[in-house]
Amino acid sequence: MLVITHKPLLAFTFFLFVWNSSQGQIWSLQQCIDTAQVYNKHLQMSRNNLAIGEQKQKEARANLMPKITANADYKYFTNLPYQLMPLSTFNPAASEGTFKEAQFGVPHNLNANLQLVMPLYNPQVYGAIQTTKLALELTDLQVKKNEEQVYFEISNLYYNAQILYHQLAFLDSNYVNAERLLKNSQLLKNQLLAKETDVSKINLLVMQLAFQKENINSKFEHVLQTLKFSMGISMDRAIKIEPTIPYQNTEEYASLSPLDIRIAKSQNQMLSSDLQTLNNSRYWPTLSLVGTYGTTGFGYNQSPNEFLKFFPIGFAGIQLSYPIFNGSMSQLKISQKKIELKNNDLHQNWLSEQNKLQIHQAKQQKRLSERAVETATEQINLAHLIYKQIIVQQKQGTAILTDVLLADNALREAQQTYLTAVVDFLKSDLELKKYTGNLQSLKK
Repeated sequence: MLVITHKPLLAFTFFLFVWNSSQGQIWSLQQCIDTAQVYNKHLQMSRNNLAIGEQKQKEARANLMPKITANADYKYFTNLPYQLMPLSTFNPAASEGTFKEAQFGVPHNLNANLQLVMPLYNPQVYGAIQTTKLALELTDLQVKKNEEQVYFEISNLYYNAQILYHQLAFLDSNYVNAERLLKNSQLLKNQLLAKETDVSKINLLVMQLAFQKENINSKFEHVLQTLKFSMGISMDRAIKIEPTIPYQNTEEYASLSPLDIRIAKSQNQMLSSDLQTLNNSRYWPTLSLVGTYGTTGFGYNQSPNEFLKFFPIGFAGIQLSYPIFNGSMSQLKISQKKIELKNNDLHQNWLSEQNKLQIHQAKQQKRLSERAVETATEQINLAHLIYKQIIVQQKQGTAILTDVLLADNALREAQQTYLTAVVDFLKSDLELKKYTGNLQSLKK
């Protein structure tokens, strides 16, 4: 583990750490991530989607259970239905092919029964069970993907806050130096050893540093607010961050399967399951156990033969349904699924190649930023030493104000170079964890 080690920055960081601790609780990066895992609204919705997927899987399995329905109806026939009967039924001498209309039944008809249907084999039901199982696995991967995204987002925000925090530290240190230089210049001016323009130049520098401090402080507060929003906590809650920026420069991450590729593979399994279900529905019959038990009532309300009688009815049987022709709809759906599977295969190959490129670039950027951090640390130490020497020389009259301003500018450039290098390192390291599939596995 490497930390900021150059002495000027280390001293000022320690001061900020003590001041920060006195203001309230310090939140580590892991605490921020753990809090977001619980309170982040997007993650809560993702987990609710997972619960919905579990219910859908149970719903699909419930289709294998017997279904019992209660049915009842009442009909009053204003005109009884007609039926044609051979005329020979009423007149044996009638010629063949002649008919006589007749009305059957009574005006009042009542039916009440219980109906049972239980699938013995239904390819669509079994296909739906398999599909919902795979969909649940896909939803679980998407939840992990969202958790990974929140981890990535929280880490980026936290690192940004730390960088801005140290940028403020640099500015505070530079501001103190500039104010001290301004006082010295004013004393020299009063002694007629410095020009009015020299004092004005330094005064301008002080004003510029004051504005930069205000600007960076505003950005720092903005990042903290965004961090709290991503964590899912109240905007009014005060949080402090760890001022020390640790980073690892030697750890190698094992190459695991990224979630994007695992999600694509899960989608491929779902498409294959859908295709198999379509093929089974096309060639295999549906077999069900059916049964009915109830009563049928007939009533007549004309005098003198009014009556209302009920008769039991019941049966049990097996029903088989085999698809013969459905307008080529099944074949068209099968063709669509095959094309979707080809696209999914291409997408997986594309993701795999993209991932290799991203890992290579992230490793390369990490190595470069590592060396940049080390070089920038040395540059800050050297620039700070030069600045101190120029200040001493300026007091002794062997250095002019231009030398001081140049040294000050060189120090600020070295500080900015350092912060840029640290940002690049942290970003590349975080991306490398993501591309190698280690964001989840590295959480404590």
